[in-house]
Amino acid sequence: EPGGENVSMVVPSGPADPFETCTLMFLHLITSARRRLWVATPYFVPDEGILAALQLAARRGVDVRVMIPERTDNLLIKLSAYSFYPDVIPAGVKVYRYHKAFLHHKVLLADDTAAVGTANFDNRSFRINFEITAIVDGGHFAEDVRTMLARDFERCQGVPESDFLRKPWLARAACRAARLMSPIQ
Repeated sequence: EPGGENVSMVVPSGPADPFETCTLMFLHLITSARRRLWVATPYFVPDEGILAALQLAARRGVDVRVMIPERTDNLLIKLSAYSFYPDVIPAGVKVYRYHKAFLHHKVLLADDTAAVGTANFDNRSFRINFEITAIVDGGHFAEDVRTMLARDFERCQGVPESDFLRKPWLARAACRAARLMSPIQ
């Protein structure tokens, strides 16, 4: 509403779009973040563009946090997610594994802009699936999302940089093999 405290937009995306709407939406939110970029997603399999944007945001001093579930409904995606740890953690991205239950919300908070919807951080959401995301800029909604995510991060365990390298070589090989299938995950 004119004069209201929130500016919101609903972004549908899917394979029929002339551009990769979902990818462009996430890239814009990531690159526009200046203080905080918090992500909660059950499927963390970023493509090269999203991966580079996350690394760059962390390198420029943004508080970049990614929350993924410890318990998953897809072993292949869990293995792929592990393979991204050596790419993001040394760049300054903080990865957290949620232990309380299966984490299934898809939320991104870039400074005071919240994005909540159906899109995961994976190629299926970026390019194959029909998704919908509500983006709300400012106001109480963004603060409520911040509060919710802060509470969820308290229920997480941070992933140390050495986590992937401490895995047995066969487990690391399985993670790398799973990542080869990331374009269709």
